[in-house]
Amino acid sequence: MNIWFISKYASPPLYAKASSRLFYLAKEMQKLGNDVRLITSDANHFTSIPNTDNIYNYECQERVDITWIKTKKYKKTASIDRILSWLDFEWKLFRMPLKTMIKPDVVIVSSLSIFTILYGYFLKKRFKIFLVFEIRDIWPLTLIEEGGFSKWHPLSLIIGYIEKFGYKNSDLIVGTMPNLKQHVLNMRITNKPVFCSPLGFEPNNYKGEDISLNNPFQNLIPENKIVIGYAGSMGISNGMQIFIEAIRIMNVYENIHFLLVGSGDLKEKYQKLLCENTNVSFLPRIEQNQVKYFLSTCDFLYLSTQASKVWDFGQSMNKVVEYMLAAKPIIATYSGYPSMINESDCGVFVNTKNPDELRDVFLAYAKLSKDQLSQIGENGRRWIFENRTYAKLAAKYFEKIDSLLD
Repeated sequence: MNIWFISKYASPPLYAKASSRLFYLAKEMQKLGNDVRLITSDANHFTSIPNTDNIYNYECQERVDITWIKTKKYKKTASIDRILSWLDFEWKLFRMPLKTMIKPDVVIVSSLSIFTILYGYFLKKRFKIFLVFEIRDIWPLTLIEEGGFSKWHPLSLIIGYIEKFGYKNSDLIVGTMPNLKQHVLNMRITNKPVFCSPLGFEPNNYKGEDISLNNPFQNLIPENKIVIGYAGSMGISNGMQIFIEAIRIMNVYENIHFLLVGSGDLKEKYQKLLCENTNVSFLPRIEQNQVKYFLSTCDFLYLSTQASKVWDFGQSMNKVVEYMLAAKPIIATYSGYPSMINESDCGVFVNTKNPDELRDVFLAYAKLSKDQLSQIGENGRRWIFENRTYAKLAAKYFEKIDSLLD
């Protein structure tokens, strides 16, 4: 079977700090006996692609054929230039020299950008192929809930139309979030099958290495303290207000220290709010390959997101995957559909806006023995190795497609 993966953002290993989910899925589906092609853009803030004069560039990495499309570059993720880069990618997709390429049997169109489904539909009509519409963010709901856009804003209306168009005209709808089916049902526009293919990981990146050796964060950890860690952005969408307030009121507990690593629009504000606290340290943003070293130094970890209707349909975040791979208990504060933290029994959700309640949970976990914390953390690591390797996710994904082709 010839399978095309199309996404503006898909990072192969040669030019990326961390390979993308879509590349790993393509790689694993190739191992299942399929011919695969990944079509993506060179304008991607996660990759550094060599400059070229050619609009369409071809190469092969780890037996995955890759088509790079040269598109408009941008410097800021929240900018008009980024939108123009999306449109440039879509325009050049339609001009791609298809006569020189082997006809696909299956096309998987993965957002962002959601506009790419229009090209997927073009391929479906031209080649009579099986079309998969893959959703990694629910648009325009994310734009409305987290971007502050009105549902009547022209951009919301345009994206909403394209979303419905994609659901109606694809053969399979796939989401990284576990409850996307409910969102599709709520729209009452199609009865197409819906399948969940969440974020996973490549196990070879987490084997054969003793991260306790030469750990650059080890000397930053206070001695004889329970360390509660947070790694990631510190902005509005991260919903850290309760966490910061809990840290503030917990300054009296001398055996507990909070370690926060990352950057974001609200980091400076949080540092000022906690300037008199001696129980917290802020570290700068670190590279992706350093995250596992940082997480390993903590006793348990914290996760939060801003309250949003988006979470009613579940979440699939890289941060959760990283936390679980670190084999550390996870304390999370956000509402919505239950996630793999529940399934694996590797932590607890605290559905509250009260920092006192969050403090009580922190104190309860701080009283657990090292063995008890280790057991909870290992629950998560064991579960994710059993359920979320890209080899297993790709096999289930392909099995679903194959069953609908019969």
